[in-house]
Amino acid sequence: MGKKKRVKLTVAYDGTNYNGWQVQPNGVTIESELNRHLSELLGEEIRVTGASRTDAGVHARGNVAVFDTTARMPADKISYAMNTRLPVDIRIQESCEVAPDFHPRFCETVKTYEYKICNRRFPDPCSRLYSLFYYWDLDEKRMQKAADYLVGTHDFTSFCTNKPEVTDHVRTIYSLDVTREGEMITVRVRGNGFLYNMVRIIAGTLLRVGSGMMEPDEIPEILAARDRGRAGETAPAHGLTLVNIKYTS
Repeated sequence: MGKKKRVKLTVAYDGTNYNGWQVQPNGVTIESELNRHLSELLGEEIRVTGASRTDAGVHARGNVAVFDTTARMPADKISYAMNTRLPVDIRIQESCEVAPDFHPRFCETVKTYEYKICNRRFPDPCSRLYSLFYYWDLDEKRMQKAADYLVGTHDFTSFCTNKPEVTDHVRTIYSLDVTREGEMITVRVRGNGFLYNMVRIIAGTLLRVGSGMMEPDEIPEILAARDRGRAGETAPAHGLTLVNIKYTS
């Protein structure tokens, strides 16, 4: 065995068949698959720490995890070896050695998420796993007007599912763009961190605006109310993808 090193993984996955990221007592998760295959590959018990504990059904192109190992295998080779072992719906995009004190959740980051909405008369079977089908006409320009109110630093209590252990609901959104290509609407959001279900609640609220059930200029009142009941529904998980996490410190 070699000296201990900390390895960072960039992980992409289709979340359809998993009970989210975090290890669960019953059900297969992304974390449990990584732990199992890393432990078998490196010949020691490995437990990864993830940057974003995505929910069941949520996808990722660039989640981040770290683990410590004394195995001699070079850090940059672990990605290749793991991709021959992992299920086809999980793939390591990069593996590299990082500082021993690097922690994926306690560093300053910019996270980017996308929520996709398939806006057409009938469902498209080919996009059903990665976008929300929405029958009613949506006006993406109204959605963008509403989105603009959310950019900046705000208390997002109205836009999160409450967790008692989280007492600070202030977050910063750097950009929030609503674009349409044909029948596919993409809500792309960049921020310094997101509360539980925050992006999905933003998407659900923008859906209400886009369909005419809510006015764009109601958003400041919803923010100020700090009341989850004022915002829209929590949009389903399968439309959400964690695009990337960039570390700024």
